[in-house]
Amino acid sequence: MNAPWTPGRGSSTREPFVAFVCDDATADQVRPIVVELGWAADKVNKGGLRNAVQTLSVSASPNVLFVDLSESGDPLNDINSLAEVCEPGTVVIAAGQVNDVRLYRDLVASGIQDYLLKPFNPDQLREAFSQAQAVFNAPKHSEAAVERPHLTTAIVGVRGGAGASTVATSLAWLFGEKHGRSTAMLDLDIHFGTGALALDLEPGRGLTDAIENPSRIDGLFIERAMVRANDKLAVLSAEAPIHQAMLSDGSAFFQLQEEMKSAFECTVVDLPRNMLVQHPHLMSDVQATVLVTEMTLAAARDVIRLLAWLKSNAPQSAVFVVANRVPTAGIPEISRKDFEASIERKVDFVIPLDQKLAAQAAKLGKPLAEAGKGAKTSQAFLALASRLVSAAEESADDTAAAASGNKSLLGRLGGLKAMMPSKAKK
Repeated sequence: MNAPWTPGRGSSTREPFVAFVCDDATADQVRPIVVELGWAADKVNKGGLRNAVQTLSVSASPNVLFVDLSESGDPLNDINSLAEVCEPGTVVIAAGQVNDVRLYRDLVASGIQDYLLKPFNPDQLREAFSQAQAVFNAPKHSEAAVERPHLTTAIVGVRGGAGASTVATSLAWLFGEKHGRSTAMLDLDIHFGTGALALDLEPGRGLTDAIENPSRIDGLFIERAMVRANDKLAVLSAEAPIHQAMLSDGSAFFQLQEEMKSAFECTVVDLPRNMLVQHPHLMSDVQATVLVTEMTLAAARDVIRLLAWLKSNAPQSAVFVVANRVPTAGIPEISRKDFEASIERKVDFVIPLDQKLAAQAAKLGKPLAEAGKGAKTSQAFLALASRLVSAAEESADDTAAAASGNKSLLGRLGGLKAMMPSKAKK
């Protein structure tokens, strides 16, 4: 039921079937069919959905799960709570007393296999359980295994309000939607992050739990804690209470990045600039850094400072300067020519200001790149995403060639040069 971030996970330790029902009559109907299919009758438990969530939060999910929603006041919302504790691959059958085709469609869209209306007969149960078993045992049609290098991209706003989070959400969405890569977005603004908000998602407690208990972070934690935006994108964000200081030595953030490398093909880290000062080790394995700036005097000063910091602390990272919210009419505080002269390098990408599109994206709960398909703003995001992906692939190709000894030194230098952003002519 949950997102299959780690499809190689074995199922040998799972129970083949578990049920959680609300009343004795339902239990009496389910048990004979369970025994008929070779499952254990004692796996039919009382307690309904609430007991299911509590039990599965501390134990492995079964192959097939039957859950009774009769006592649920909000079945759709409650089934989403169940999804947070279900391991990947679990086939879920729900039952309830609400006869509403819209509810049925919404529940199926949320990931359950079937919804049975009570009261049901033995043939309905038998057919539903048999289909669920067949679905679980069916060959998993996974994409052809293609070894693609993991891309970790840090998005850093050089000044507050430069729009780094807007850039981060659009890039994360494009990595998944346009480049077909499973992508994790890690929003490290613990108290005021907007990563989940921009995608119309509830952030959950995953990130705050990780900070409070770093020892819990593993592959299973990642599966359960991340909030899925679509099949290719999952988000780990937070809205920690502003009266609560979230103290960390940074180990939790580093562990999260490591686990995301194993579970995803891309990681986009929305990294507040103060984090660079507090936790510089977070940049140790970042392949690409996007500095999001506006064309102002203060921003030019901070771009210069951050470029120098990255050169010393993250020399392996290719740095891209992105001018965001650039007016298409009128003159910015500093012209592009003067801005580039100040920072002594070119601006790699310019994202034009489109207030109408930004307002529309906010209303729809979509990233700018998705809300404004075809717009100049979206085209700039698409070009940046393509450049980042190709940079990672070129770097990996050069590394593989160097390891095999099949590429000359001049060839390797040429590949490295292609990865780095262009320099301003002096």
